[in-house]
Amino acid sequence: MARAGDSLNKSDMENLFEPNSDSNRFDITHKLVLSIAVPMSFGYLTTPILSLVDTAVIGQLGVAALIGGLAVGTNLVNIAFFTFNFLRAGTVGLTARAFGGGDQIEIQAALLRALGLAAIIGMFLIVLSPLLLWIGLWFMAPGEASANATAVYFQVRMISAPFALANYVFFGWFVGRNSINIALLLQILLNITNIFLSIFFVLGLNWGIAGVAMATVIAEILAALTGLVIARKMLRGESIPTWKQLYDSSALKRMMSMNGDIMIRSFALLFAFGYFTAQSARFGDVILAANAILLHFMFIGAYFLDGLAVAAEQISGRAIGARDRIAFVRSAKLTMLWSLVVATFLVVLYLATGNFIIDYITTSVEVREMAKTYFWWAAFISLAGAGAFIMDGIYIGSTWSREMSITMLASVAGFVVCWWITAPYLGNDGLWLSLYVFLILRGVTMAVRLPRNIRRSF
Repeated sequence: MARAGDSLNKSDMENLFEPNSDSNRFDITHKLVLSIAVPMSFGYLTTPILSLVDTAVIGQLGVAALIGGLAVGTNLVNIAFFTFNFLRAGTVGLTARAFGGGDQIEIQAALLRALGLAAIIGMFLIVLSPLLLWIGLWFMAPGEASANATAVYFQVRMISAPFALANYVFFGWFVGRNSINIALLLQILLNITNIFLSIFFVLGLNWGIAGVAMATVIAEILAALTGLVIARKMLRGESIPTWKQLYDSSALKRMMSMNGDIMIRSFALLFAFGYFTAQSARFGDVILAANAILLHFMFIGAYFLDGLAVAAEQISGRAIGARDRIAFVRSAKLTMLWSLVVATFLVVLYLATGNFIIDYITTSVEVREMAKTYFWWAAFISLAGAGAFIMDGIYIGSTWSREMSITMLASVAGFVVCWWITAPYLGNDGLWLSLYVFLILRGVTMAVRLPRNIRRSF
């Protein structure tokens, strides 16, 4: 068996498939991958459906500025919250490795450390929310009407910051320890509650955009409390980590290093979509609203593909912990295969239903026409991003966070450069082309580094 430091006589890819001798090797099958990916995809699918419902509910008011304000406000909240998505991703990777290695104490410690960090960060976000709003509106520069709607939405949403971040932790912990059904339950509870409350508050009580935000706040609090109750029941009777184990310096250093890298990655990702929205706003409220609607096609595809990314996270992290290279490589192959299958299905689905979905979302004739003009970009975007999703899952589960952050920064730079070159000539088409470049670069740069990282880890 080839090990790190051995001379290699075969090609890189051949060496990746040599067996390893660990007795804790486990089999990777299509059934295992799909048993994680399918339920998680359906659970994740409730998130873009929620976003779609929110946009549709506001769209029934027939005011383009409100749709644009919701889009900008959602982006600002995503930047504020998803910058700390390492609380989910890092918890998945660290928990999955501990699970693969059979370290029960570290499985619990990963949860407790992350929850404490989530509480601290959440309180800071509430305190800093007025400053974050001011910076966000300055950067995205929406029209006055859209800016007013954004401010209302953002201020309400920030109330739930500690609970939203705790949900990241619970989701990551349940996935990392292979409690997929519980993670799915929390995801569905969060989004279904949100959907029904959003419809009730806006169309029933006429609360407008504040009603959409308040629905999310209540749903996030409910999901976090439910996650806490379930986690306590699961840990009942098990040995609790000591303070020395919980605050072990090497474990804390590993967590903070990984979390810092993932934070950079998450911020860069959200910067890319925030930049896309900001550039859309410079074309006016109609194109801003049209692009916001079209991005929903990407988000729906993203949550289908995210189910496979979760499978890649859990299985690759488990394989790393078990020191099983064969399981690792096979999981990468199978998750990528299914990712391409799903992305192709989504293209066909969008081409068949795109116009209907656009008409459903908004009653504004001018926004409908503009969205249909640029629909072809949205229809094929899942194929462009298929590789990026799986590579993200593999790198997160393997805790290869440093390289993931570097490749993300390079991809964002490619996005900005492409837009700078194409903006004067292609306008909104150039903006969509630049987004494609960003997604493709993410997948390619990580895939190129994959053989080297596998050799280094096994």
